Amino acid sequence: MTLPNILLWTLVISLTTIFGSWYARKYDKADAIIGLYVAFVVFSNIAAVKIASYDLGFTTYFATAASLIFPVTFLLTDIVNERFGRKETHRMIFIAFISQVFLAIFSYLVVSVPSAPFWTNQEALQSVIGMVPRIMVASWVAFLISENLDAYIFAWFKQKTGGKHLWARNVFSSIPSMLVDSVIFVVIAFGGVTPLMPLIIGVTVIKWLVGLVNIPFMYLNRSILGTSSSEVV
Repeated sequence: MTLPNILLWTLVISLTTIFGSWYARKYDKADAIIGLYVAFVVFSNIAAVKIASYDLGFTTYFATAASLIFPVTFLLTDIVNERFGRKETHRMIFIAFISQVFLAIFSYLVVSVPSAPFWTNQEALQSVIGMVPRIMVASWVAFLISENLDAYIFAWFKQKTGGKHLWARNVFSSIPSMLVDSVIFVVIAFGGVTPLMPLIIGVTVIKWLVGLVNIPFMYLNRSILGTSSSEVV
């Protein structure tokens, strides 16, 4: 995938957050954002099975296909944190975690059900949703640590700056959280299977790139949410 395609897909995926912010302002509830968040997190577990090639023009990185999708969850986390606070953010994270547990159970059930004699796609199905246990564990551990870290840093930075510098708390909460997520996930999921450092670097760089593209979306979503315009940026 080339850089223009990466940016295009990042924009398309990030635009979905606007619906969540519009819904939150109209109904003063976070459930639409939570729904998007759970969808992103659950599908990222499936997309993480594929290792993709990302050509940035000057160099090529190798990272999971989920690297384009999962970073947007940090934007959604920050949106909920901004509007509804840390308690609601942690509730959203908990819901998404439980959803991942059910994903693992349902994936095992679907793969283990005997196939019809004329259906020949069992191996293909298993390679997509029949994830090895270590990948699921890696995802859960990395998810719980990185998402809660992002929520804590964002809330702490907001308090320290008196609600100012939205771009700063978005960047300084998401970027370290994405790095932590990448390191934990890659080490647990691929340790002893593939060289770790190139994959850690690739996953981290792509997530950071998506995170930077998402900065304007944080302001756009804040505008839609109706957050006080008196905050200094």
